[in-house]
Amino acid sequence: MAAAAVAASDAAQLKSAREDIREILKTTYCHPIMVRLGWHDSGTYDKNIEEWPQRGGADGSLRFDAELSHGANAGLINALKLIQPIKDKYPGITYADLFQLASATAIEEAGGPKIPMKYGRVDVTAAEQCPPEGRLPDAGPRVPADHLREVFYRMGLDDKEIVALSGAHTLGRSRPDRSGWGKPETKYTKDGPGEPGGQSWTVEWLKFDNSYFKDIKEQRDQDLLVLPTDAALFEDPSFKVYAEKYAEDQEAFFKDYAEAHAKLSDLGAKFDPPEGFSLDDEPAVEEKDPEPAPAPAAAPPPPPVEEKKEAEPTPEPVTVGAAVASSPADDNNGAAPQPEPFVAAKYSYGKKELSDSMKQKIRAEYEGFGGSPDKPLQSNYFLNIMLLIGGLAFLTSLLGS
Repeated sequence: MAAAAVAASDAAQLKSAREDIREILKTTYCHPIMVRLGWHDSGTYDKNIEEWPQRGGADGSLRFDAELSHGANAGLINALKLIQPIKDKYPGITYADLFQLASATAIEEAGGPKIPMKYGRVDVTAAEQCPPEGRLPDAGPRVPADHLREVFYRMGLDDKEIVALSGAHTLGRSRPDRSGWGKPETKYTKDGPGEPGGQSWTVEWLKFDNSYFKDIKEQRDQDLLVLPTDAALFEDPSFKVYAEKYAEDQEAFFKDYAEAHAKLSDLGAKFDPPEGFSLDDEPAVEEKDPEPAPAPAAAPPPPPVEEKKEAEPTPEPVTVGAAVASSPADDNNGAAPQPEPFVAAKYSYGKKELSDSMKQKIRAEYEGFGGSPDKPLQSNYFLNIMLLIGGLAFLTSLLGS
């Protein structure tokens, strides 16, 4: 079958695509519609159908007009327009993976939990492989709780997962021109960000947290949207257990949501490799302790030397890392070299020793220029003092003669 020949997504390209998605999210504030894109591609799954792709699910079929035109998918053309340039840039990834990558990344970038995603989904290849219309949830069914169970049980999800996934309505707005629900604009949406308008479920509708459950429970603001399926979460006894818990405990909500989102993103998918792969499970490069630098080779013994002729030292090989080890050690434990005590005899001329009076005179001149027995002479006086000493030594020599 042609669809089976489609290669798995390339992990490196998926990682690069994730960075591009993050940039789009920062500039267009499209977090809600990216979440919806991934959900509506996978949410057509029917656990009672075994064959792929007839069973629906996360297979990239939403890119075809035949499915995009379904009533529940109104407005998702805008998500495709945003995501298509990334698909063109990275041809080594599938639409099915790209849709789910965008959805999970949007949740995380909005402050939500990290989703334990896996990738390698295979795409369908033709519009004829799209699922029939009517598999996605309706916002205003006659009996909301029963409708939610009918739709999500068909996917293989339970009550806890239904409530946790409903919490994603903390992001986004409902627009009457697309869903038939919500106000054209509210005090929270009239100025954007992004395209103004619509009615949000929460005040900060680009922040992923548990405020959806809190706001529905309190119903304190008429500018916040509560659909019949939202209200059912606090009316149905089984749903209410989880809704109350999530309103009080955001950490519990995040944990259950991350697991439910990952499960939803896998529904109906065919993976290549069959077990899929994670973008975070590649083995990290093991850091090894650096090998000790080799000690410099010992210098060979000097060759025999002739009498009155010094042997030239054989240079030791120096390697990077051994340079410090091969440098000569000092006797000061790293302290600065100490000044050499002043010894006037070192500046005598010939073999004659200076008289005590001459020594005192030279010493006085030396100290007059800034030197002392415990202080090295400043470098800019060196030449002058040497000339002075040389002259005095010459005069002493003449006097001694």
